[in-house]
Amino acid sequence: MTPDSFVKRFGREKASAILRCNDTETAARAMEAAIRGGFSIIEFTLTIPGVYDLVQDFSKQEGLVVGTGTVMDEKQAQKSVEAGARFLVSPVVDEMVISAAAQLGVACMPGTHTPTEMLRAHRAGAQLCKLFPAPAGGPVWVKSVLGPMPFLKIVPTNGVDEHNAGEWINAGVHAVGYVAPLFQAGDIATGNWDAIEARARRCMAAVTA
Repeated sequence: MTPDSFVKRFGREKASAILRCNDTETAARAMEAAIRGGFSIIEFTLTIPGVYDLVQDFSKQEGLVVGTGTVMDEKQAQKSVEAGARFLVSPVVDEMVISAAAQLGVACMPGTHTPTEMLRAHRAGAQLCKLFPAPAGGPVWVKSVLGPMPFLKIVPTNGVDEHNAGEWINAGVHAVGYVAPLFQAGDIATGNWDAIEARARRCMAAVTA
């Protein structure tokens, strides 16, 4: 999968499942529930123990596109891609990570919070701009930014839930990322995988309504 083909697929599917937790087996079970609920673009943060094994295992599943989050340097980028990641996500704009993604042949989505950071990331070669953290009045903010810079592909990953995802989509974002509102802490702690699966279905329905 090329960076461009990933961007196009992400734009069609409109959502990714992003997981951060502190146990390998729990992470696998939680993400499996999200996949059963309809997600096929998934992201594991590098803070998860055994994350590269998870990336390797899930990237072998037909139809899934796996990425890694909290990528902070070239070594992490390299290990992610070697494990099977097809996109790299960072909480900040780091030209070295963007360059590493390009050299490795995968898409990059650095974290941005201002129009200036978004343009900087775009000019550095990032295909997508992760909006993090989400500003107040997020969808309205996105519309304002896309007015003068409609070429930006903005992906909010903070402040998005099943109730407001449609507002973000209608504002013009390329896609959204569901984090805690999908993988709620209580369900993770109790192993309530059915609840995560059901919420995943609602989250996917929210971006396709």
